[in-house]
Amino acid sequence: MTAIFPEAKGKARRGIYAAAISPVTADGGLDGAKLVAYCHHMMSDAGGCDGVAPLGTTGESTSLPIRDRLAAPGILAKAGLPSDRVIIGTGAPSVADAIDLTRAAVEAGYTNVLVLPPYYFKSPSDEGLYASYSKLIEAVGDDRLRVYLYHFPQMSMIPLSVDLVTRLKAAFGPVIAGLKDSSGDFAQSRAFLEATGGIAEDFDVFPASETFLWDGIPLGSAGTISGSTNAFGALARKLLLAPEGPERDAALVVSKAAREIAASFNNVAAMKQIEEWRTGDETIARVLEPLLPLTDDEKSKLKSMLDGLPA
Repeated sequence: MTAIFPEAKGKARRGIYAAAISPVTADGGLDGAKLVAYCHHMMSDAGGCDGVAPLGTTGESTSLPIRDRLAAPGILAKAGLPSDRVIIGTGAPSVADAIDLTRAAVEAGYTNVLVLPPYYFKSPSDEGLYASYSKLIEAVGDDRLRVYLYHFPQMSMIPLSVDLVTRLKAAFGPVIAGLKDSSGDFAQSRAFLEATGGIAEDFDVFPASETFLWDGIPLGSAGTISGSTNAFGALARKLLLAPEGPERDAALVVSKAAREIAASFNNVAAMKQIEEWRTGDETIARVLEPLLPLTDDEKSKLKSMLDGLPA
């Protein structure tokens, strides 16, 4: 674990996480063996990450069969992935499905879960969202459970208010372990940090861009959970460890350039394409409908942009 962050007891360790891609089979199922190998790579020195967050947005969880999402925690556990380095996405439009997915994770030993709000009906009240999270926590009924709220209004269309977050934390204590902020707006991350106290109060806010690492750490953030660290985890690690001054400034320039590359394409397809190039396994580039793999022109553009990334 990165020494910059204090130890997180009874929950996921802090640091850099990859919102892991999901290798899929030709018939659209999850390739569990390849997911295991991929997660091991991401947590290696080459991958640069402290942990992985599989079955989230970059993991195409909403496109995977729910039977595969239910089976995945057992596959990861059988392979020995450490429970304090895995945060599994268990959100669903149905609270009952989210409960089943969360139970499957906890029963496999993965007590850290990342949970979107129920995201089909738009503009729910805070009271309705509170009831949803409360029902999940009470139904799972396990004191080991650690819920990381997932704020991603661009995709879910359901923002999580600061008042809702602090109310849940007050009601459920350590079970509400933190939050991933995928808004892309550091002002929003700051608001969550200031309202909760961040890691000083054992609430772990993870902005979803590694370029915000050194904006957040002085305020008590817990690191980052990022889709682009699938390809650029080692760059994020270099940024995190760089001493303040010119070395950190230079590392930030490179990380920002890498994020811009990822943002120039569908992020899932781009991350999978880069992983195909790393491994030589053409099946890794498969994506699930409605997404499509990169076109030949897009692949050429991506390759050129990667070649031009500052050293």
